[in-house]
Amino acid sequence: MSDRETRHKASMQKLKERVDEKVASATEQRGLIIVNTGNGKGKTTAAWGTVTRALGYGYKVGVVQFIKGLWECGERNRLEDDPNLDVAIMATGFTWETQNREADTQACREVWAEAARMLADPDVYLVVLDEITYMLKFGYLDIDTVKQALENRPPEQTVIITGRNAHRDLVAMADTVTEMQEVRHAFASGIQARRGIDF
Repeated sequence: MSDRETRHKASMQKLKERVDEKVASATEQRGLIIVNTGNGKGKTTAAWGTVTRALGYGYKVGVVQFIKGLWECGERNRLEDDPNLDVAIMATGFTWETQNREADTQACREVWAEAARMLADPDVYLVVLDEITYMLKFGYLDIDTVKQALENRPPEQTVIITGRNAHRDLVAMADTVTEMQEVRHAFASGIQARRGIDF
């Protein structure tokens, strides 16, 4: 065995020992709070990927879309016939399009009622609160209301929160936080969002 192969084997053995130690020490089983935030793209797409994974195992999943509900959504189109998927849509579109705080607040509260129902249901394994960060930022929803629902949810239920500028209290509560960072975005160069790629 060459020196390089010997060094590689020793390095991989050390890595294996560290990984095995972490796996052995991870003994707690419960649902998680996951936050996908940051100014980069892919937060909602990552959440839909987890939805697909959970549905693949036959779990019940709830998705609440607070901003993009009127947009075409390839993931939703593909999965919406799954009997284990429950989707609630705010259906007002982007708030900068509606420009009506009272109507947006009412629409948000109506779809939040669906989210609260899902968050209280022990049969729902995964709940996605897509773009809820904007609802908190604009004051359509109260952070304490959201926190209480998250704290009181069934212990086996996982929640994924998506959107830019996640509230610091949600970040503090989360088990896993991923910040998507934009390095370059095609839209900034005048390239239109592409069906089947961006939505």
